[in-house]
Amino acid sequence: MKMPTIVSEFRAGLANGQLLIQNCTDCEQPNMWPRYACPHCQSENLGWRVSGGKGSLHSFCVLRQGAPEGFEEDLPYAIGVVKLDEGVQLAVRLVPDAPGDWESYSCDDRVEFLAVSAEQIEKRPVATFRRVGG
Repeated sequence: MKMPTIVSEFRAGLANGQLLIQNCTDCEQPNMWPRYACPHCQSENLGWRVSGGKGSLHSFCVLRQGAPEGFEEDLPYAIGVVKLDEGVQLAVRLVPDAPGDWESYSCDDRVEFLAVSAEQIEKRPVATFRRVGG
């Protein structure tokens, strides 16, 4: 089964160390998660732009047990929702302060995108963020 372009382009950006967000070429509004039509003007003229990679941590959760099937080896890990400075939100992985420790994280913290290896993106195709100054 072929992966849809809106998924493969986002993942390719991550594998190349870039956080891409979809952008409407007609109304110039950003979208996240990618869609086939702009939610602002319904245009199908959509492209990609590189995000500045900074935002605020809206919410987060640390999983220490009970991971979904296929994620057991990742425990513990933290997931969160980040509102980028561009105004869109996305689900992310959070880098620990120390192995298994996210104690310094709080909602509304400033966070930034962290490029990870293409191998990590192949395994878990998700954007990774860390606390600014952390």
